Amino acid sequence: MIIATTDYVPGKQIKEYIGFVQGNTVQSKHIGKDIMAGLKTIVGGEIKAYTEMMDEARKIAIERMINEAKRQGANAVIGVRVATAAIMANTSEILAYGTAVIVE
Repeated sequence: MIIATTDYVPGKQIKEYIGFVQGNTVQSKHIGKDIMAGLKTIVGGEIKAYTEMMDEARKIAIERMINEAKRQGANAVIGVRVATAAIMANTSEILAYGTAVIVE
């Protein structure tokens, strides 16, 4: 599966537009790690537990988007974007989306 943030794939021709595909996940951290992250905000610096959580969430969302594109017969997804939103305290949604296409 080719994934591109551009609206085309260099060196390939789009033969068919299949349509919008997306994948998402909502993640939260364990309460113990949440307490440690709260303490980290006092002294400053990167909160690695949250960095790791968001990285994992991004990977899950992108994988779900790819699986949806495959189910629809695509071999590429163009115009890929990733968005995040706070759902409730200490939880975040990651959404990956783009346009499924067939390229040659």
